[in-house]
Amino acid sequence: MLRTMWRVALLGGLCLLSVGTGSRSHGKRTATVPATRQDERQGRARAPDARAASRPARALPFASCRDPLSSAEHDVLDDNTHETGFNGDDGSHVVLTWVGDGTGVILVLSTINGPLDAYLHAGSSRLYRSTDYGKSFHDISQRINHTFINEEFGVSVGPRSSVILTADVPVLDNPGGTIFTSSDAGATFRSVRLRFHLAQPITYHYSNPDYLVALSIDSSLWLSLDFGGTWSKVHDGVHRFSWGAGVNLFFSCSLVDAVDAEERGDLLLKRTRDLGRSFTTVHEDVYSFGYIGTFLFFSVMEDPGAPRVMYFSSDQGDSFSRALLPSASTEQFYSILDGDEDMLFLHVDNPGDTFFGTMYTSDDRGILFFKSLERHLFDGHRRSDFKNITSLRGVYLTNKLDNDGRIRSVITFNRGGTWQQLNKPENVDCEEKSKNCKLHIHGEHSRKNRIVPMLALSEPTAVGLVIAHGTVGDSLSASQHPDVFVSSDGGYSWRGTLRGPHHYCILDSGGLLVAVEARHDGQVKTIKYRTDVCHPEATNYHGFQRSPPFLLLRFSTDEGQCWKSYNFTEQPFYFAGLASEPGTRAMSVSVWGFRPEADGQPMWVAVTVDFQSLITRACNDQDYEEWLAHSAQEEGERQGCLLGVKETYRRLKKQSVCRNGRNFMVSKKQSPCLCTRDDYLCDYGFYRHVNTSECVRQPRPGNKSSDLCLTGEEDELLTSGYRKVPSDKCEGGFDPQRAAQTLIRPCVTPGTGSAASPSSQVTHFDTPGERLVLILVCTGAGVIVLVAIASAVFAVRRVVYRNRTPVYRFSNLQSQDDNSGIAPDLESGTSSNSTTTCQPDSDDDLIA
Repeated sequence: MLRTMWRVALLGGLCLLSVGTGSRSHGKRTATVPATRQDERQGRARAPDARAASRPARALPFASCRDPLSSAEHDVLDDNTHETGFNGDDGSHVVLTWVGDGTGVILVLSTINGPLDAYLHAGSSRLYRSTDYGKSFHDISQRINHTFINEEFGVSVGPRSSVILTADVPVLDNPGGTIFTSSDAGATFRSVRLRFHLAQPITYHYSNPDYLVALSIDSSLWLSLDFGGTWSKVHDGVHRFSWGAGVNLFFSCSLVDAVDAEERGDLLLKRTRDLGRSFTTVHEDVYSFGYIGTFLFFSVMEDPGAPRVMYFSSDQGDSFSRALLPSASTEQFYSILDGDEDMLFLHVDNPGDTFFGTMYTSDDRGILFFKSLERHLFDGHRRSDFKNITSLRGVYLTNKLDNDGRIRSVITFNRGGTWQQLNKPENVDCEEKSKNCKLHIHGEHSRKNRIVPMLALSEPTAVGLVIAHGTVGDSLSASQHPDVFVSSDGGYSWRGTLRGPHHYCILDSGGLLVAVEARHDGQVKTIKYRTDVCHPEATNYHGFQRSPPFLLLRFSTDEGQCWKSYNFTEQPFYFAGLASEPGTRAMSVSVWGFRPEADGQPMWVAVTVDFQSLITRACNDQDYEEWLAHSAQEEGERQGCLLGVKETYRRLKKQSVCRNGRNFMVSKKQSPCLCTRDDYLCDYGFYRHVNTSECVRQPRPGNKSSDLCLTGEEDELLTSGYRKVPSDKCEGGFDPQRAAQTLIRPCVTPGTGSAASPSSQVTHFDTPGERLVLILVCTGAGVIVLVAIASAVFAVRRVVYRNRTPVYRFSNLQSQDDNSGIAPDLESGTSSNSTTTCQPDSDDDLIA
């Protein structure tokens, strides 16, 4: 106990030492002045790269491939590098937002910490707009009347280049707030006075920007059908809401004067499918809910103080069923990790402060859940390292906490069916003392502990490409500095590519990679980005303690095998992050930073480098190759078969230096595979036999099986014992429909559309063996009473020791010293105005 407290105190102290004290600068406002360096080339002296000297000595596991940049290439990049200085801007926060796809529009909102400071110092927000992918910016603050904008709400971007800004209006003496709306990517804005004050950013409908939903500070739900022009109140007492399919809108609400209804699990889950004209109660006693893919899910506290159970609906709440999952006590939580129209990944926390749990995958109904990964890491902040590798179908990456207290990375290539450790990179030699040398990827835990500046990056348009920070050895470790690794085949094989932590981007659909080394040389202020490509992390620096470093922009045209370096600025500045247009189709990247002016005042700087003039040749047919995805998965006829289909992609050769262009589309050929037993799951009431891999009938209903209904109206299920894996498209081969059909009765329900209560269940005992089990259960009733007494004693002890923090090796992943090259990250890497339809984050959004 004493050792644990000492380690926690040490960790907290180190974290505090890494955070500086804040300071805000003030200076005279001036207009932005775009500048180029075309006339500065002659007589220029390049500063030497001093980073090697500043890095602590260590044995490097690999050597990065560096190609020299020719003088002609340097001149071309100089001519296409554009710098904008936001001189004298008093904003302590800068929010950068891309608007639309292919528009070239960037909005930059500069604001200060709060309205009180704005009034005291006569400050206001400033809004800048670029229409040429960040090469130049223009001050358009007059379009919003120089109004102070709520920094927390930022810039909300919706479909069809729509934009909403929320004014920071004091609640007192103001009946409502003010918003500014634009339907033309910020070219013009309209001011709208609201009858209420917003409690959170306005939420867009996922496809129609005219449909907006807002939650007020008095818990009222408001709806607009004309892009914020007029608003109508939908309901009072609302806690959370979410768009469903079509115009279905779900929300949880409490009864009148209900106090702490959410904590008690006493909410009503309601739905309107006609935009607020009528309502339907989906379920009562709801603790929390969410919507993802095509699934509506909610946790229910059926009895006061009882563990919560999960319900799912795949038809917008018309019917729902209790999921075949363990219940969650007050010490536990559910968290939807990912999902689509076919299946869900769900984490169920283990009891107590274990910091791990069990990951489950669902069937296509969201009812049957199957164990996918045990000891899945989920720390005390309820954050997971789970990551969808979007560049290849079926691939997911996460970390687990093994029994020895070490964190190890695992990957699945078949949507959670099986997990395995990552292979050792081909160009890395492991230490002799390493017993099981593997690659381990740093995730959200490492980013929060300021060990790496970015998470793993992949994009659907860059087939098979994955970029991530990792360490090589027995487990994830902070004793060895993380390096950058690249996979070109979706995670099967890896290669060390850059030493030390970096910020990185994918451009030109994978034909161009850009990276800048992450450093911790000084401290600037705060910048937030809204971009789906570079995922730059928010930075929060204060003061100037050293001379700003010279930074090199590295780029690669062969998926990270070799890199060229370009010194993109004549004057050094503090790096804040990369930004590039969402969708990976752009050829330009913006480097954001902070630089002190001659008078010592800070200045935001944006340097945009356009590679289109350097990589001028358009790709032709000879530049592409046919590539069979998942070819390392199996051999023979089933080589490349994943979820019942082979996929052959047409993708760019590594040695081809050409431009994919904005019109590039990922093309692939699909061919079905013959079905095997591996393409099927065991259906309800069956299990996989160890020796034969067949699905055989359980001798008796599994744990809690008799309390579940597969549908709201059926009391029996005719099945062969098999159910095809979600998303599996195999044909022919093994056909379970030929097997004998078995009648099983999960439960009997009066047809209410939900699982029957325990009092209404009818359990069938069809065999003498099952009757014998019943007799044994009745005989053991006395034993159950004794067990209950023992459990009560255990519960008391558990309360006493509940606050003990488990000690495991990840506790060593703490803040490093100033030489680590990591900028401290004090805020989310994505701005608060993301327009994702639903991204549950453990309890906060789903589900405790």
